[in-house]
Amino acid sequence: MNPNFVGCVEGALGIREWLESQGHEYIVTDDKEGPDSVLEKHIPDLHVLISTPFHPAYVTAERIKKAKNLELLLTAGIGSDHIDLNAAAAAGLTVAEVTGSNVVSVAEDELLRILILLRNFLPGYQQAVTGDWNVAGIAYRAYDLEGKTIGTVGAGRIGKLLLQRLKPFNCNLLYHDRLKMDPELENQIGAKFEEDLDAMLPKCDVIVINMPLTDKTRGLFDKDRIAKCKKGVLIVNNARGAIMDTQAVADACSSGHIAGYSGDVWFPQPAPKDHPWRYMPNHAMTPHISGTTIDAQLRYAAGVKDMLDRHFRGEDFPEQNYIVKEGQLAPQYR
Repeated sequence: MNPNFVGCVEGALGIREWLESQGHEYIVTDDKEGPDSVLEKHIPDLHVLISTPFHPAYVTAERIKKAKNLELLLTAGIGSDHIDLNAAAAAGLTVAEVTGSNVVSVAEDELLRILILLRNFLPGYQQAVTGDWNVAGIAYRAYDLEGKTIGTVGAGRIGKLLLQRLKPFNCNLLYHDRLKMDPELENQIGAKFEEDLDAMLPKCDVIVINMPLTDKTRGLFDKDRIAKCKKGVLIVNNARGAIMDTQAVADACSSGHIAGYSGDVWFPQPAPKDHPWRYMPNHAMTPHISGTTIDAQLRYAAGVKDMLDRHFRGEDFPEQNYIVKEGQLAPQYR
């Protein structure tokens, strides 16, 4: 269908020929769950395990214990929370990802989702498909982006790119992060730092989640924190589904406290057919697709090849790619 579609079993990150020409055995599978899976069969033998975050191989402490030959865990993309990082650190494993490989892809997708929610796009699309024509049924909850207050919870690479892309829309831009931006960049973007998350939330018409999943951020948006948001808030989450309390989000969408929720991340992934977010009102959810455009696939595949090559040569990776190195977790995961 597309020769550049490397982020799939058939595409195999485009590195099969290269690896096998060097005498390596390269097994690519999407059968990775359960005791009889292909992955489980090869756990005791493998030296390197590569997974995308979109349909991840969950690397538990139990699997790490079985993997006697394992040296390296690579994420083809960004976000390594599918790995038990503490267990990996304790076992002396290296964990790395292709930092920056899909940040543009995710930031663009977040902007898309903000507009889809604000303009009440999906009901209009559904009318087009079903043959209806009820403008009032769409327009009664459609708004402009201009003049709205947008807050990002997390302003790392993706958060900054989103804020830069929002600037031309003449929004009020806020951000909460553990680190304050460089003053020159902050001034250039026109974003205001909010040290207190709970003080920022009620100011926002739209909230975008842009933080990694850690022990600290897991379940951060529970029932109580969602209640602190403005009634009628729109939320976009392309970060990680487990940052949200699943049922609290569904209940808030049903009550109208959240007027719209969109994202591509769920917990667990793949999301089961009975996941509450599939059935809650006013959502614009998709499978985990924002960071795996064809352009992003080519970047993260190249990054994986580069790190494998460095690993075989005994060379270090770019420092920003490390998630676990010599028993220490990267700062964002501590």
